[in-house]
Amino acid sequence: MEPGQIRRGQKRAFLMASLQLLLELFLLVSAWKPLACLDSISALDIGPQIPHNGSVPLIIDVHVFVSNVFDVDILEYTVSSSMLLKLSWLDPSLSWHEDTNPRSFITLPSHLLWTPDFTIREALWVDWREHNPRARVSREGFIELYLSLTTKTNCDFELLRFPSDKSDCSLSFHAFSNTAQELQFHPHAVNEIFSVKRDYMVRGLKAQVPHFQVAPCFQLTLSLENTAVKTTMALVVPGVAILLADICGSLLPLKTTERISYKVTLLLSYLVFHSSLVQTLPSSSSCNPLLISYFTSLLILLSVSTIETVLMSALLARGNFSPKISPNLAPREEGLDTANPGPRSEEPQRKAEEPGKTWAEAMDHIFLLTYVIITGCSQIIFVIVWVWWECKSDLPPAMDAPYGGKPNF
Repeated sequence: MEPGQIRRGQKRAFLMASLQLLLELFLLVSAWKPLACLDSISALDIGPQIPHNGSVPLIIDVHVFVSNVFDVDILEYTVSSSMLLKLSWLDPSLSWHEDTNPRSFITLPSHLLWTPDFTIREALWVDWREHNPRARVSREGFIELYLSLTTKTNCDFELLRFPSDKSDCSLSFHAFSNTAQELQFHPHAVNEIFSVKRDYMVRGLKAQVPHFQVAPCFQLTLSLENTAVKTTMALVVPGVAILLADICGSLLPLKTTERISYKVTLLLSYLVFHSSLVQTLPSSSSCNPLLISYFTSLLILLSVSTIETVLMSALLARGNFSPKISPNLAPREEGLDTANPGPRSEEPQRKAEEPGKTWAEAMDHIFLLTYVIITGCSQIIFVIVWVWWECKSDLPPAMDAPYGGKPNF
């Protein structure tokens, strides 16, 4: 074999060995990367973990002290509240013997302990008063932690009988960093609201654990009742007063122009009142307040009454109700005029006008009686509907099949 061929064979063998060595080094580095990531994770300070309680979940007793409910906005469907959470649970790893430390309890910053991370599902914003509160740890390992917060949440108000409405607002506290197999809550609610100078009063509190939960959670329900007498007086009394004023205006003589001016002025005033009222009353996709229908019916009644007055006055002014004088009465009337031309000259004219005037007033009187009866019946029907009618709201999108429903896990 020639020396050149031997050198080329040696170069080829050297290249193959180098490539094999590089491949082995690449595989070795790739195998070390997961181990390096695990080492870096272990080196990080991941903080305290939930206490291990064997095969059973950790039980946390929660006492919710509601101290204030304010800023109830029915137009935005929001409510603000202030409350205090008292959390207590057992962590045996934090217990100590009396010989080690004679104290029965100590206080520690909460960031040194495991604490549940709460998320309020209905909250628009949450203001935690202390970002690093101190926890009280007893010698046996019992931990007590107090959390103070102010939050603004959404609330599905039941406004069918506004301003005498009653609604239930829920606040759902979720701990998404844990599972239901690791953590459970035993909630309790305490009403500590002592102020009564407000429109909405908290008539009841209820804390419970929902049957279906994606993560450990508990739910606080506030039962609110509207006690705003001022709102009732400001809404109902003006509507009834305008309706009574319209009925009284129908007693004015039909031929007077003041009656038409009175009716039109009253209708325009109520239109201004109705337009401003619609903006202040809340509305929803279902079960709107009954007052909206009530004030709309009052507007219809006032419009019908004004239209009747205008039509009757116009027909009367054009002479549609003037009587026709019979021909056989003319000679007798002429004879009477020749015998006594002075005081009896206007008597036939008054007799001619009297039947037409009586007929017009009779028709207007019949309409007035019908109008009063319809108005009274409408008020009675509204009271019956207010007391007995129940409105069932539409299903929310999350519960409306086939587009929603509970998720399957």
